[in-house]
Amino acid sequence: MKLYGITGWKNCGKTGLMERLVTEFTERGLTVSTTKHAHHSTDVDQPGTDSHRHRMAGAAEVILASTHRIAIMQELRGAEEPSLAALLARLTPVDLVLVEGYKREPHPKIEAHRAAAGQPLLAPMDASVRALASDVPLACEQPVFDLDDTTAIADFIAAELSL
Repeated sequence: MKLYGITGWKNCGKTGLMERLVTEFTERGLTVSTTKHAHHSTDVDQPGTDSHRHRMAGAAEVILASTHRIAIMQELRGAEEPSLAALLARLTPVDLVLVEGYKREPHPKIEAHRAAAGQPLLAPMDASVRALASDVPLACEQPVFDLDDTTAIADFIAAELSL
């Protein structure tokens, strides 16, 4: 599977760019999966549901399956967070996996940047950042795309990965 990341600081447009890229690549006929790293506690299951009750009772892993989707929830219960590679190994093979976050992983990335966020660029310190998507012009070594120019960003990723 080909892998490409979107990275950047909070509130810099990563999720919106991810969403648009998934749409763009699937419209081009590619199969796409995503993974997102969260720095906060997150729960896709809600208290009161049967699956939540299973987890709270101590289940290490719960699979919630229906005719529309499957969710696998795994409780770490103090164990170390799995690596990105371990998580990717669990995915069903697709043409492209887009990764949101995982700043410190070495896969190729585009950095999302919004001037209003007031954060420094990651690109000067990270060789895995191959380009930037920004809401303002930037002077840097990597190519810079308009944050909203999804087609140009997708074309860049496709060229980098020979898709």
